[in-house]
Amino acid sequence: MNYEEKTTSRKNIYEGSVIKVDALTVSLPNGNEGKRDLVIHPGASAVIPINENGEMYMVRQYRKPLEKVSLEIPAGKLDPGEDPQVCAGRELKEETGLDAETVQHIVSIHTTPGFCNEVIHMYVATGLTEGESCADEDEFISAEKIAVPELIKMVLNHEITDAKSIIGILIADKVIKGEIKV
Repeated sequence: MNYEEKTTSRKNIYEGSVIKVDALTVSLPNGNEGKRDLVIHPGASAVIPINENGEMYMVRQYRKPLEKVSLEIPAGKLDPGEDPQVCAGRELKEETGLDAETVQHIVSIHTTPGFCNEVIHMYVATGLTEGESCADEDEFISAEKIAVPELIKMVLNHEITDAKSIIGILIADKVIKGEIKV
């Protein structure tokens, strides 16, 4: 079966500082017409920083859409034309103060493919050296080290709900167990 939807019209309905929203009309595989709203995102990089003690560096920050503080792995959006690995290293330093000997790409994920094209490139960072963080002017965050088994408990207790962070924690667990080589 052919699942492809052909775009027959596209109208930009919003353009903000991070995202754009387009309204699309599509031709469905059965010949009918459908409507789609598409959020266009520049993409991002996320970092899974693992130290030699099996701890991850996580950041706490307030997330307005959730109206609460969220515990997450360091991450940030790509600047225009920026290499995702460069973004990963930049975000790691800005949000945690860490420098890494190794920053290795592990996986890229589509966060919400039902309505958004955002892709997050995920990297494992090892050989960590602590330093001073330099968060963006509009970021109010703090970094902390937490053992991966404790993070897994936090996921299962619904204390961590951010999808990229859950994926990162599960990857860290596999790295620590030697099931993923970095």
